[in-house]
Amino acid sequence: MGGNNKGRRAPHALVRLARRPALRGLAGGRRGAFTALTLASYPALLAAAVWPLPATFAVLVPLSYAAEIALPGRAAGMLSRAHLGATVRFLSRETAVVVLLARLAPGRPWWFAAFAAGLFLFHGLRAVQTWLAEHVDRRHHQMPVVTRNIDLPALRVPPAPPRVLLTCRGAKLLYLDALAAVPAAAGAATGLGWTGAAGAAAALALEVVAVALLLAHARRARHLGDRRRVLAAVDEWVAAYRPEVVMYFSGPVTAAYQATMWLGTLERISPRTLVVLRERAQVTAIGSTTLPVVCVPSSVDLMNFRSLDGVRVALFPANVGNNIHMLRVPGVRSVFIGHGDSDKEASFNPYTKVYDEVWVAGPAGRDRYLRAQVGVRDEAIEEVGRPQLAGVRRTSPYAEGAAPHRTVLYAPTWEGWSDDLFHSSLVAMGPAIVRALLAEPVRVIYKPHPLTGHRSQAARTAHRKIINLLSESTGMPHLVVTGREPSLYECFNEADVLISDISSVVSDFVASGKPYVVANVAGLPEDRFRERYAAAGAAYLLGPDLAELPGVLRRIDVAGEDDMAAARRALRAYLLGADQRDPLARFEEAVRRAAARAGTRARSLGLSALDPVVHE
Repeated sequence: MGGNNKGRRAPHALVRLARRPALRGLAGGRRGAFTALTLASYPALLAAAVWPLPATFAVLVPLSYAAEIALPGRAAGMLSRAHLGATVRFLSRETAVVVLLARLAPGRPWWFAAFAAGLFLFHGLRAVQTWLAEHVDRRHHQMPVVTRNIDLPALRVPPAPPRVLLTCRGAKLLYLDALAAVPAAAGAATGLGWTGAAGAAAALALEVVAVALLLAHARRARHLGDRRRVLAAVDEWVAAYRPEVVMYFSGPVTAAYQATMWLGTLERISPRTLVVLRERAQVTAIGSTTLPVVCVPSSVDLMNFRSLDGVRVALFPANVGNNIHMLRVPGVRSVFIGHGDSDKEASFNPYTKVYDEVWVAGPAGRDRYLRAQVGVRDEAIEEVGRPQLAGVRRTSPYAEGAAPHRTVLYAPTWEGWSDDLFHSSLVAMGPAIVRALLAEPVRVIYKPHPLTGHRSQAARTAHRKIINLLSESTGMPHLVVTGREPSLYECFNEADVLISDISSVVSDFVASGKPYVVANVAGLPEDRFRERYAAAGAAYLLGPDLAELPGVLRRIDVAGEDDMAAARRALRAYLLGADQRDPLARFEEAVRRAAARAGTRARSLGLSALDPVVHE
């Protein structure tokens, strides 16, 4: 089952501009200017201290701090490689302050010694705080196993210290010396040099408090550092849970929707199910669930997770390289369930032939693999329907009088991994589609794919244009949905019409029986487009010039004029399988068959016999 309608952030403006030859020199010139200003400030400070010129020194100190703050990251990195890192630069400024005070206070009063000693101790505690912050952060965020819905003493993480204690470390702490340097420079000429000692004491006190807090947390979290104990505790818990089914998922946070769409279904089946993830961020990125979730980032740790040896069926929503670590477990029946049936290439990826079984919604999925001839055997394909679609209503809010205007859902797919301009309508047609809809008496719901703009600047630009168009429009309660809520299927129930691209969104919307429009971005002949994309068999097609859109909207607004209604009913069974009174029961039966096959194979291989899945 392929992509669904479920991005990387745009690069910094200066970086984008710097890519243009005419502006690259300007960006480089600014970096050079800040670097030169930063470097020049330190010998200037030392000269003003030796002279001494206290008034000049008092002006140069804040300017040197400002130059440090404005110094571009690449320039700072260049200085570090030249052994002129931040610590060296800050110590140079502090040395200049000490020289100035020595020149202006030849008697060496007590506060002079206090100032110098305070700075020395400050840097010592800064090193301690940095080490502790990294240690606590590692304990907190780099545990060998991360879980949800599993309560074990070995996994109980105490409340984290204030975030500022973990993020302010290393070079960031150097700026605290301003509490000593600035007052010392300002008061030197007036005989108030003791203010620098007071500032050094304040910086030292802040460090003492930070170190004390981090030490207390490190003691409370020391049990998290016992890697073997943590791994063993989770392994024992999973063994006691005796999972029969695992949903295994790996991928970036932006792909979390691929696993999320299956959580509700797996919660409702009888066999005990465990969710296994590979990226820490996914533990919180996937949707809410009552299922136990185990994240094992290390492949070595996962392959030594003995409690998974009793699993009968492993379900894979995505084709990724990390799947190999679960595929290698003997005796487990591997099943590719995907994340939505569609006519896109992702729904007949040659990688899919590595699985024991490939589950599709209906006959269209089977035919898709057979036509593609990518090595997936016909006997490996199981038609299991789409249990997620049980909540999709076959009603139109407008037709039933529940809404004063028709609602059009525009749900384009994302730009994909290739440069195929016809993959998505968003760049070529998206803003024009929305402008055309805003000229009609309809409400618009815009729900882009979660990966929109992930790879293409043009897609990000088109996406922002659409949001601006809808936000500036008045008179209708238009809606932009870029988060998890409302869900795609809730948007289906709100909509009277769908406009989308070739993707699983179209296939799923067919379950509603309501009219849908598919963007023919390449402008292919209608018969050729429908032949190539089975999901468009009952669609109204929309060419690049959008000439068909007004006529389509008028036609479906008049009773008896929707001439694609019968075709949609026939297509529903082909794409999604015949209507089932209980779609979940059909899916669960497929799980049980896969488990039975796993038991048969395990016995034939001489592995420990697997008991049949039986529940009271």
